[in-house]
Amino acid sequence: MKKIFTVFFFFFLTSVLCQKVELKKVTDSSQVFKGDIAGIPITIQLHFAGIADCSLYQYFVDGWYYYDKYQKKIPLTGIYDYGKLSLYNFGSHQKPNSKKLKEKITSPQTVEKANEIIQSLSPKEYIIFNQSDTRENIIHGNFYLDKKVQPAKLFTGNDMIYRYNNYLILPHHKNINTFDFINQHGGNELISYTSGETGNRVLLYFEHSSNLNACGRCGASEGEKGYRVLYFTKDWNYKNYEEFLIESCLENIYDTAKTKSGDQQKLQYKIKKSDSTPAHTLTVDIKNASVVKSK
Repeated sequence: MKKIFTVFFFFFLTSVLCQKVELKKVTDSSQVFKGDIAGIPITIQLHFAGIADCSLYQYFVDGWYYYDKYQKKIPLTGIYDYGKLSLYNFGSHQKPNSKKLKEKITSPQTVEKANEIIQSLSPKEYIIFNQSDTRENIIHGNFYLDKKVQPAKLFTGNDMIYRYNNYLILPHHKNINTFDFINQHGGNELISYTSGETGNRVLLYFEHSSNLNACGRCGASEGEKGYRVLYFTKDWNYKNYEEFLIESCLENIYDTAKTKSGDQQKLQYKIKKSDSTPAHTLTVDIKNASVVKSK
């Protein structure tokens, strides 16, 4: 009987531990991309090398690329500009011209003229990848060398180098990154999670900047704050999420009143009328990992 109880307890404990959910924050400042030039496989490694002015959508990158067959690294410097990735090799003048590039490009206006400025530095070769509007995980571009143009590709749907990753570690060896399906701002905190007849739920609280461009609208604000409820199947396959703002520069939501229940398991927020929503109440149930919106 003791053996049976021990075995039962082991499987019960294993089942409980398998249901654990965690959130890990990892800020990436470098990326490795696979791609090709004229059908020949290449590898590119790039790292964040500073902001041109005030936007995390516009910044310098440094790194290298090589043809996979030879693996001889060719140095690169360039600019990430709202998804457009421009990479340059200046041959024997790589270091001084890379420095001149960063000295000449100091604002969004000069970023727009980057190619003109860089051409005056006589690059030996360069690769331009344009922002992809397609849903396929390929970013198309061109490779330029000795007045010849060859097609180039990156085998990814996102060529952003600086990333605020928030990884949700889920049961059954599954994990998802909020960077990929919510937004690029990160700032999530795991509050609770629960299971029900229709599936599983995860409750997140978030605080993040309103705009990664500090010069743009709400760029200098305290940010967006609120809750997200993520919905999963019983097997922890992601379905969708809902977002509930309690403070927002973008939506003009301020002066929210907050109250707590006696057991601290329920929070209530009185949201005033905003630019896009009427006045309403949010009830956050921490124990059940849910948020209810009411008038």
